[in-house]
Amino acid sequence: MIRVAVVGTGGIAGVCHLPALRAQAHRAEVVAVADVDRARAAVFAREHGIPSFHGSVAELLDQARPDVVHLCTPPGGHAVQAIECLKSGAWVWIEKPACRSLAEWDAITAAEGPGYASVVSQHRFGSGARHLREIAPLLGRPVAALCVTAWFRDHDYFQVPWRGRFRTEGGGPTVGHAIHQMDVMLSVLGDWTEVSAMTATLDRDVEYEDVAMATVRFASGALASVATSLLSRREESYLRFDFTGASVELRHLYGYRNEDWTATTDLWQPPDDVPSSHEAQLSVLLDAYEKNERPPMSARQGRQALELATGIYASAHRRRPVTRAELTPDDPFYHRLDGGAWTS
Repeated sequence: MIRVAVVGTGGIAGVCHLPALRAQAHRAEVVAVADVDRARAAVFAREHGIPSFHGSVAELLDQARPDVVHLCTPPGGHAVQAIECLKSGAWVWIEKPACRSLAEWDAITAAEGPGYASVVSQHRFGSGARHLREIAPLLGRPVAALCVTAWFRDHDYFQVPWRGRFRTEGGGPTVGHAIHQMDVMLSVLGDWTEVSAMTATLDRDVEYEDVAMATVRFASGALASVATSLLSRREESYLRFDFTGASVELRHLYGYRNEDWTATTDLWQPPDDVPSSHEAQLSVLLDAYEKNERPPMSARQGRQALELATGIYASAHRRRPVTRAELTPDDPFYHRLDGGAWTS
């Protein structure tokens, strides 16, 4: 059995990670949970039948010795915690956003061996996205795409102490919400080369944006429009891919099935119907663990969406197009998504 631990007992751990782990109970056993609030960890352990609870990552790693750690804590601590897990030899599966900057992601990747770090990007693993990637070469050249994350978060959502600030959250909806749709887009269209973006803070008391718009050029020549909002009363997640031979669309909100996709081609026939879910990605992650192979959404693949988000912030701040090649360690946006503008 693969020994699994969960760090962080917020909503995402109970709602998404524990059900996914129960579905993999034939090969994965949850042996421990940790939270900075030890009493909360104890309650979580009791509610979910987990044998041990701890008040820190260090204590959990020392006493429970897990093979895989699910990191469900606020993003401000992800890099330090992930590196701590990797140095213990454990694999780590990190909730999005994986970290606050490209510098942090590269530090996480540098700490790998023998364990690997992978980021939660469950929408890549639904059968619809998988099927589109398989048939895309048969649909002609990609020419245009739309990537829309139109969600709503009220004022109370940002009252959680770590939200609303670059230092503790990393960034706004571009990196914390839209990153899901952007990741699927990137998984289909590949590397981007240039982005031109505008961001605005129109109605929420936060340091970062609540609305963002960007135009992205890909290495293939295709162009994409990326629209992000947390002020949209009618919520929707929307992706459209136009190839020279067909158009493919996806409309959903927080997860999709095959019925949420439409296409103008007879090639659109997914062989199965796997929802985009933590369970879908966890299954693939555990396969990789059993084979001792690098898992999906690690290293270069895990960096892709964060890299585009970085380009969007840099372009909006500089009020000019930004190329992917610019985002090197010499660039302040490599180290912080606000470029160092905020100190809070």
